[in-house]
Amino acid sequence: MDKMADSEPSYIDYEAFLDPDFSPASFANALVLATNNATDTPLDLSTPLSRVLFDLQEIDTHIHNLTSKSALPLLTHTQDQTAAAERILKETEEQISSVTKGYERLEQEVLRKWEAADEARVAAEKSLATVRLARAVGRCLALGRQLEGQLSEVTGRGGPAVTAGAHDRPSPSPGREDYRALERAASTIVSLRRMFSATVVGEEGYGLERVKVIRTLRGELVIPAENMVKARAQQTINRFSISSIAAGSHSQTGYRQARDARARLVSAVTVLYLLSPVPKMLTSPASFQPELLLSALQGYMHTAIVASLNALSRALTMLPSLERTLSELSGRCQDIFALEAILSSLRPPTHPLLPASAPSTGDSNGTGVRAQEVTSKNNLLQPLLNALDTTSLPSYFWRSLASSLAPRVQEVLSRGGVSARTLRSNRDRLRKDIRECVLRGSQLPAPTLVTDKRTGTEAGNWEREAAVMVGSVVGALER
Repeated sequence: MDKMADSEPSYIDYEAFLDPDFSPASFANALVLATNNATDTPLDLSTPLSRVLFDLQEIDTHIHNLTSKSALPLLTHTQDQTAAAERILKETEEQISSVTKGYERLEQEVLRKWEAADEARVAAEKSLATVRLARAVGRCLALGRQLEGQLSEVTGRGGPAVTAGAHDRPSPSPGREDYRALERAASTIVSLRRMFSATVVGEEGYGLERVKVIRTLRGELVIPAENMVKARAQQTINRFSISSIAAGSHSQTGYRQARDARARLVSAVTVLYLLSPVPKMLTSPASFQPELLLSALQGYMHTAIVASLNALSRALTMLPSLERTLSELSGRCQDIFALEAILSSLRPPTHPLLPASAPSTGDSNGTGVRAQEVTSKNNLLQPLLNALDTTSLPSYFWRSLASSLAPRVQEVLSRGGVSARTLRSNRDRLRKDIRECVLRGSQLPAPTLVTDKRTGTEAGNWEREAAVMVGSVVGALER
């Protein structure tokens, strides 16, 4: 249109209309002001309107002239474009047809085969999951049958143990408990516990909680068996005593009784260690604290201290029974001494639920001494000493007893009467008897199957415990 405007004279300002910044409102305002006086009250809009209409008619005439003169080139160009589009469309249809046939062939050769293969894969995965679950269920049931046989050994009711190689072991005689069976039962319970806790996808016990027979096995056999085994082990620890073995019995008989007592204690300690809960975030076996074992051993110490305190408090009010009471106290402390010696000789048993320990490394300077120190603390006594915040169980016994005994003696003295006068008049006897009781109780019982490895200096430390005990009784009498 610019060329037409240049070739034919026209009064229309095409540049103004073609300007990108053209504003119809500004153009109309300028046209009205050009054809009217700004002071006229009624504005004459017919003149500018006629001007605009005439411009439109002029532009329409130019468009008509241009299309009339260029009709043939336009038609020819349009025909060429249409023919080119038809050729492109034909070629495109051929390509689309080829692609469609290729897709159909691909669908036949690959897609449907892939769908069939995917179905086979899903079926195989589900079959594999079923097989794994069936194996896990079978393993749990086998462990359950094994546990039943071991429980019969624990209770001594006879019946063959349903374990591999059980026929190679002599079965216990009827009515006699097989304490090693406690350990085997605890190990089986821990294996079942590991199966029940491995519930993450891909682990051995995944899906077991959805199987009814496993829920029944856990509720009716495993949990009651675990409670029974724990109760037996705790009862064994609570009843542990070597000093009660008659001193006048035949040496062979005393040796056998001490051996049985030690075997029962070791089995009970091992059982409670294995059945103690293992925290999920445990990083190393060294930080594992066997809660069940520590609770039972602390209960044993507490019971011994309380029973001794009550017995000695009664004996101080009835001096004729003091000798027998002090003999019982020394026997209890000897049992505690034997317990300490046995625990110090026991290394923590292998626990299947604990993380594997990293191999220890050391430098060339003092490596042997460091390894010996670590080994000396790697026993079942050290956790108990840490829990009680002491370095010796007999020392803890005497010091705890002395701290609780002083108020009892003061109470007897404050009441006055015959008991108080008798205590004051027998101060020297009390001092001697209590000191002998402490020194006698701080020795291992004769039938004990372990030896005291303390040095002479450590053995002399019992004088301090004796002084503490004597001071808790005689100290109040001398005030």
